[in-house]
Amino acid sequence: MVARSVPDSRTLAIVVDNEPGVLARVVGMFSARGYNIESLTVAETDRASHTSRITVVTNGEPSIIEQIKTQLERIVSVRQVIDVTLDPAGVVRELALLKVRASGQERIEALRVSEIFRAKVIDTTLESFIFEVTGSSDKIDAIIDLMRPLGLVEVSRTGVLSIHRGAETDQILTSEAVTATSTR
Repeated sequence: MVARSVPDSRTLAIVVDNEPGVLARVVGMFSARGYNIESLTVAETDRASHTSRITVVTNGEPSIIEQIKTQLERIVSVRQVIDVTLDPAGVVRELALLKVRASGQERIEALRVSEIFRAKVIDTTLESFIFEVTGSSDKIDAIIDLMRPLGLVEVSRTGVLSIHRGAETDQILTSEAVTATSTR
C-alpha cells in the first residue's frame, strides 16, 4: 500500500501594485489552473507606493505550492510572493464577528464561552450579543462550534491575515514610502 501525503495548507502573502484588474488576474490564475482558494483577503497597505497585500490560503503538495508561487511571480503587477507558513517569524490571525441570539442560561453560557476565548462584546441587546474574536482559524472554528448550540445566528470572518514578527519586514516598500512612513 502506497502512503499518500496530505496536501499542506499554505498562507501566501502577495504584495501587488494597487491598480484595476490585479485581483482578477491573481484569482484568475488560481481558477485557470484548478487551484483552490480557502481564504482570500486584500487591502491597500501603502498609499504612497500604491501597493496592496493579498493574503491567500490554499493547499497542495509542495511542488504545487511552488508552481503557484512561480505563476504568481509571473504576473506583472505582483511585486513579491511570501510563503508565510514556512516563516518561523510569521504571525497569522483571523478576525470574526459572531451574532448570538440567546436568553436565560444560553445567554450566560455564551458570555462564559466568550470569556474563555477572549472574545470582546461589541454590541448587546436584550435578545442578542455580537462578539469580536481574533486568533488562529482553528480558534475561530472552535468558538463557532461552541456558540452554535447557544444560539449562533450569523458569522462574518475576515479571512487570514499575516505579518512578519519583529523589526524586519517581509514587504517591499519604495524609498518614498519608507520615508513617508518613518516621518509620521
